[in-house]
Amino acid sequence: MSTAASPPPGDASPADGDDTAALRRPDDTAALRRPDDTAALRRRAGELAALFASARELAAVRDADAVLERLVERAQELLAADVAYLSEFDDGDGTLRVRQTRGVVSGALRDLVVPRGRGLVSAIAESRLPRAVRRYDSVAADRHTSGIDAAVAAEGIVSMLGVPLLSEVRVLGVLFVAMRRERTFTPDDIALLAALADHASVVLQTAAALADAELQAERARAAAAALTAHVAARDRANRVHRELVDAVLAGGGLAPVARTLAAGLEAPVVIVDADGAVRASEGDRPPDTAAPAVRAAVVRSRTDGRAVRTPDAALVTAVAAGARSFGAIVVGASARELDDVDLRTIERAGQVTALLALSEEAVAAADHRRRADLLVELVTAAPARRADVADALRRSGVDLGRLRAATAFDVDRLGRAEAARVIARELGEGALVAELDGLVLALHDAPSDAAVRRRVRAALDVPVLAVTTGGADRDPVRATADVRAAAGLARALDLTDTLVPADDLAPYAATLTSDRRALSAFLDGALGAVRRHDAERGSDLLTTLRAFVRNGASPTRTARALTFHTNTILQRLEKLDRLLEDGWREDERFFRLSTAVRLDELRDRLAGQRDG
Repeated sequence: MSTAASPPPGDASPADGDDTAALRRPDDTAALRRPDDTAALRRRAGELAALFASARELAAVRDADAVLERLVERAQELLAADVAYLSEFDDGDGTLRVRQTRGVVSGALRDLVVPRGRGLVSAIAESRLPRAVRRYDSVAADRHTSGIDAAVAAEGIVSMLGVPLLSEVRVLGVLFVAMRRERTFTPDDIALLAALADHASVVLQTAAALADAELQAERARAAAAALTAHVAARDRANRVHRELVDAVLAGGGLAPVARTLAAGLEAPVVIVDADGAVRASEGDRPPDTAAPAVRAAVVRSRTDGRAVRTPDAALVTAVAAGARSFGAIVVGASARELDDVDLRTIERAGQVTALLALSEEAVAAADHRRRADLLVELVTAAPARRADVADALRRSGVDLGRLRAATAFDVDRLGRAEAARVIARELGEGALVAELDGLVLALHDAPSDAAVRRRVRAALDVPVLAVTTGGADRDPVRATADVRAAAGLARALDLTDTLVPADDLAPYAATLTSDRRALSAFLDGALGAVRRHDAERGSDLLTTLRAFVRNGASPTRTARALTFHTNTILQRLEKLDRLLEDGWREDERFFRLSTAVRLDELRDRLAGQRDG
């Protein structure tokens, strides 16, 4: 309801021109005791007729403003007033605002707002009693405000009468009549205006009740609509969730998940793996999963565990299980507005996809273990058993005849299991991958070792040594034996983060895998005297000899490598001359001695690896 404006301010206390002390509700027979009884009766009949008309209008209240306007009009007519208006009380701030007017000549009174405690209107509201003044300027000074005085002056108001509009518990407003000349308002005037005020009170209370009823009805309708929509969304979400679970149980990978989610959300759906590669897609105009905003949303969703909306209206939820990330689901623009229930549906789809990924991983891990066992058995079995292992591999769908390439990956012990998973995934189902003797051994059909090594290195962020061999006529068992031996030699040569063809190490491998007694005799014959001298004298001539061989038989470079003076190296070389006899620096002898030095050094390194 609009708030009422008040009449000019005035104190409720009696003042010059205040007729309140004389205003008491008279008996209904008071008018009959007046000299002109006939005129009084006629006037009374007119007043009653007006009141009855108001009562009839109240019985069919539809437009509260129209009824209040009619009541203010009747107040002006019945009391022969120049001005009539109704001020409504605002419970929020205690002000009174004009709601209906009649007979006003300026806009000041129509727009008047009377603060709490000011004006004659506040005095009436506070006392809940009628008030009348013959002269407005006689109202107590503390009731005046510049705004009220200006409105009264603009209308030329002199005399005023106001009666409260009351409900059982509060003041609803005040009904006023005013004159532009002095007038004394009689008890009959007060009674008539009070009756009209009672009618106005009924209108205000009825309008408030109707407004509240309509508000409650609208709220009920809105709540019912929201509940219906929520139930429908819940049903839709539950249906989508059941279909997602059914799709997972039926198999078929991620494609059924994307198809089911796209149908339920009426939007394109893309599922990507942890590297951003698309695993499944459904719907027209799929979202750009490589967009920076989408990638940022994936990171945020992985942290918060909730679906994230991007600036271009895509919805993203991470596919994760614990600390492990399997990728994300990206939903594009939908044909309808997606609500919170739809967001929870997307999050559920992420959980279902994570379960599917874990299930697929478990199946793949079991298959990997079985195939790894077969590879180990193939490599380590006696020749008589290899045919049986080959049959088992064929029953597992492995064509051993195609696996002509072998690669040994040297990875830190803590990363070998993860490296084996990455290698198996990169080489595909046709390959065999297993951990053996501190290496990750792979038997496969094509030399894609460089790319695989880079992938393993990126996944584990550690150095990775890969030794590879293979060819069209290469026996797989022989190939695995060659790369295992070559990997040992590569370790001995301090190769830790590179790809090495096993053929590059073949000369050393051939020598070290020959007859051990012959090899020992060769090394002892070449270097035994130096070793015995060092053992007896506590010297280190063998180190000097090794440095001399590595530095191209140059005393100067040897001295620089060992951080000794050249004269010291020359003195040690003279001792070596006595131990190795003259001519050890000549071409043929130096070649054999150099070979012995390098093989002896490799053997020491390999022995150190075995001891470690």
